[in-house]
Amino acid sequence: MSLINSKKFITDDFLLHSKEAKLLYHEYAKDLPIIDYHNHLSPKQIAENKLIGNITRAWLSEDHYKWRGMRANGIEENYISGDASKEEKFQKWAETVPNTLRNPLFHWTQLELKRYFNIDAVLQPSNASEIYSEANSILENKTPAQLLEQMKVEVICTTDDPTDDLRYHQQIANSGYFTKVYPTFRPDELFFIEEEKFNGYLEKLGACVNSQITSYTQLTDAIDKRIEYFNENGCKLSDYGISGEFSFVDFSNQELKEIFDKRLQGKELTELEMQKYRSSLLLHLSKKYHEKGWVQQFHFGVIRNNNTRLNKLVGADAGCDSIADYPIIEGLSRFLNALDTTNQLAKTITYNLNPAQNESFATMMGNFNTGGIPGKMQWGAAWWFLDQKDGIEKQINVLSNMGLLSKFVGMLTDSRSFLSFPRHEYFRRILCNLLAEDLRKGLIPNDVSFIGKMIEDICYNNAVEYFQFNQNN
Repeated sequence: MSLINSKKFITDDFLLHSKEAKLLYHEYAKDLPIIDYHNHLSPKQIAENKLIGNITRAWLSEDHYKWRGMRANGIEENYISGDASKEEKFQKWAETVPNTLRNPLFHWTQLELKRYFNIDAVLQPSNASEIYSEANSILENKTPAQLLEQMKVEVICTTDDPTDDLRYHQQIANSGYFTKVYPTFRPDELFFIEEEKFNGYLEKLGACVNSQITSYTQLTDAIDKRIEYFNENGCKLSDYGISGEFSFVDFSNQELKEIFDKRLQGKELTELEMQKYRSSLLLHLSKKYHEKGWVQQFHFGVIRNNNTRLNKLVGADAGCDSIADYPIIEGLSRFLNALDTTNQLAKTITYNLNPAQNESFATMMGNFNTGGIPGKMQWGAAWWFLDQKDGIEKQINVLSNMGLLSKFVGMLTDSRSFLSFPRHEYFRRILCNLLAEDLRKGLIPNDVSFIGKMIEDICYNNAVEYFQFNQNN
């Protein structure tokens, strides 16, 4: 390529600070396939498999991490989410990158440039045009399926609403792609009973099952049918993103009937009534997940859409979310215990955004490891703002202290970008370096093959066993 030569930043031994770390990574982690069991990639884009064409579209569109960085650098919104040209937006990102030093955006950016485009130079205004041209010349001949195969992405699980017809997953299943793509059942909209959009969503859900939803019983019947439909189309996971406090309260069937009827009549619900509805719905869903053998995921601890001005200008997910400090653990305990008591607790992964709650989550998940399933209850990978070197190391250390790191199902991207998969490499390098440091200090046995097997399990084998994607529903 024609870029001016510069000293490599992303070397073969990036983040590996000892010969032991280098050996562990290169011999045991580097070449493993990727199972990305939670992301927000578009199944439509994968199914249509059109040429990517442009790095701005693939890299900056809807990437709230980069948007936040650009705003912090003083970039005008027109160059972030507005109508500026793709090249202008890329130029503004190039202005921002040097200022992201010590932010994970710097590492991710350079890893992605290296892995997808073999570009060693640090992106900056002086080389932005050349890098833009070079990357586009490659992406003009790359489809989403090709990019996924290039990164050895064996499985991805998208995030899908219960009303999705899954037509694109069906197309992909018959495509012969290297990467298998499975849907994930994400029923968040069902929980917003207090919002104006709730009735409209019930109509949409009812249309999917050819029935009007005018009672709570009809609602759960419709949900059951959609879960069955997702199951028939290869679904193995559910997910629920929980904003605010997590409460789990007692309820009766009569109360549920009255609450649902009251809402359909347009009457305002009390906070306790909403909690009863959400508790009953979540319990019903989780029992169905257990019945189907799915893994249930829960994301906790975010306060969303803080900036009203940007929310109106750009919409939801504009990059205005932050870490919250809501009460969660007590409600989570009651919820998991209710399922465990009746032996209907599915494999479960929880993710928390507030690092002050790391130990609470790690120890709570350890309370319900039953049923002869190794690692049944997972405290998940460092999520969102914690998905960086310090956050990953803290998650690994807390999990090691409070549970079994050896049974951890590893990393995921949680991304909307087809260029995000070097984040698995990032995690693997950090994991190998951390274990190598323990080896060097005599904290674990000086047995590279023993430690290497554990690394292989965390990075790949545990996920294969846990999710069992190759088993028919």
